[in-house]
Amino acid sequence: MLAVAITGFFLLLISPSEAGLGFEDEAQVADTVSAVAAPRALSSKEATDEAFGALQNLWDSFYYNLPKLLIALVALLLTWLLTRVIRAVVRKFIGHWHSGSAISTLISLAIWLLGIGIVVSIVAGDIRALVGSFGLIGLALSWSLQTPIESFTGWLLNSFQGYYRVGDRVKVGEVFGDVYRIDFLTTTVWEIGAPYQPGFVQAEQPTGRMVTFPNNEILSGTVINLTGDFPYVWDELTVSIANESDLKKALEVLERIAQELLAGYMVEPARAYGQMLQTIGIPDSVSEKPQVFVSSDDSWTNITIRYLVGARERRKWKSELTIRTTLELNKPEYVGIIIPVYPRQQVQFINPDGVPIEASGTPPQGM
Repeated sequence: MLAVAITGFFLLLISPSEAGLGFEDEAQVADTVSAVAAPRALSSKEATDEAFGALQNLWDSFYYNLPKLLIALVALLLTWLLTRVIRAVVRKFIGHWHSGSAISTLISLAIWLLGIGIVVSIVAGDIRALVGSFGLIGLALSWSLQTPIESFTGWLLNSFQGYYRVGDRVKVGEVFGDVYRIDFLTTTVWEIGAPYQPGFVQAEQPTGRMVTFPNNEILSGTVINLTGDFPYVWDELTVSIANESDLKKALEVLERIAQELLAGYMVEPARAYGQMLQTIGIPDSVSEKPQVFVSSDDSWTNITIRYLVGARERRKWKSELTIRTTLELNKPEYVGIIIPVYPRQQVQFINPDGVPIEASGTPPQGM
């Protein structure tokens, strides 16, 4: 369909009469119809003369339309100049706005479409040629360029809605990284490692790789922005202790360690976070210091430290908090009071009657 549309467009440029727009009156139409309706065999000389005549007609048509072509070229040049002037004016007045680039691009596209439409009308000499050519080309492009059109639409949405900007840390589909460049059809990011997907780096730190994905991912996938309006995220560190430990003492020690490290750091981000929640009407309070929570697992107790840190500093703070927690719990005064534990399983044997037996006993047959 695209090839047919392009062929028809070039026929309009070179020879409008060949495209069905060159008939001057009804008599000529009638002669043509009668000639087609009554074919006859041609001799070799007649066929040669007819071929040369067709070439001569084609040249005459091109020579006849040469002024139109020159005017069309001038119109394209004026369109190009007008586009540059308007883009400069738009950037001067709204260049500071985050959607200024999108506005400038849309205006340029509109001017180019108008200029091309004027050129086609000049060459074809008939408004029907303009409508027909745009219809054919538009139909062909809509079928053959679905992905680029969707990607361009995604770029427009991102330009006006601001899902992410250059420098933001985002996760779009399977891609996770810092946005490096945003084009009309694609977005390029510096890849960031993540513990929840395979890669070279199992943490939120750069891998050194550049990843490019089409902008239609914005329409079909989920966009997660870690640094857009609020560059801080909640992180957690879980410490497992034996059930025989002094739970109250463990909570006091871990809360003290977290506050010594992060209490002063969290104040300003927590207040800003609380103001954002109040602005959008979410009734939730934000603690200005680390919090400690308890949960039970299979055969031990988990103590989770929850804290607010910069999205690009998660690994640094978790590493420092882990070091301080490990050094503190290894002190002699906590031996036998706070007992670290590793994941473990307990196996119990039962006899055929379902009664538990000692581990030192002989297990039933078949076990």
